Amino acid sequence: MDSGKSLDKHIQKSARFGAFLFIIFFLATISELTAGVLVAPTSVILSDKKRTGRLTVQNPTDRPKQVQISFSFGVPVSDSAGNIRLNLQDSAVTDERSALDWIKAFPKKMILEPNTSQVVRFLARPPKDLADGEYWARIMVRSQEGETSIPLPTEDDKITTKLNMIMQTAIVLKYRSGNLISKLEVRGTEVFSTDTMVTAFIDMVNRGNVSYVGILDCRLVDAKGREISSNDIDLAVYRELKRKVRLPIFSGNYAKPFKLEVSISTEGRKDIAAEDLIAGNRIEYSTTVP
Repeated sequence: MDSGKSLDKHIQKSARFGAFLFIIFFLATISELTAGVLVAPTSVILSDKKRTGRLTVQNPTDRPKQVQISFSFGVPVSDSAGNIRLNLQDSAVTDERSALDWIKAFPKKMILEPNTSQVVRFLARPPKDLADGEYWARIMVRSQEGETSIPLPTEDDKITTKLNMIMQTAIVLKYRSGNLISKLEVRGTEVFSTDTMVTAFIDMVNRGNVSYVGILDCRLVDAKGREISSNDIDLAVYRELKRKVRLPIFSGNYAKPFKLEVSISTEGRKDIAAEDLIAGNRIEYSTTVP
């Protein structure tokens, strides 16, 4: 009899625990949607002629936010499968293109009241005799709310756990000095196909002294030049990068062999101000789809 009551009590507690886990998941999801701040612009460009810049951080919610500004270093890199990642470092950075040691932010910490904003200013103090080219950092904007009490069941059914939601975003910072050269080279293109999909791996290397920023545009056409599908990708090549592009083969009376047409250019970006783009070389070529 006692063992049956004990089992019932255990089942009831397990059910309550499951319900609490659902509540935590639900509240955590809501917090993640509302815990962040808005940041503009999406990149900060400094130079020998303009060594100061600014960023606006806005709290669009009805809760105060604690905001912290810091710096990291990281450029997009890819693996052999064309997957892109950003490895960030905030210390022990030895890269010759790092601007971490001579970029400052004012203020570094702030409390943003609901529906208010704060301007963060940046100052570059580069070393003397800086070589021509572009230098990079990532502005890390970290925001968090106050602690939120979340009930978790214990043996005594007491509240013992708190959650503190934190969100972080990385904004590009570039410092430009002297003569700037934007030049890209395609080292190779691998193309694979199935009955329904063409996949291309485009291997690129930066031959300039600034990041090559533009658009990679791919078109799949048939033997008569008719377009089957297309895909354009925003591109940022800092050193080396392999991009994977997928092009579906839609049903239709298309004549083989198919051909992949590739165009790479610094023109056409809508998310970057024209004065912040550095014009570079244009690359166009085509290859037969096996």
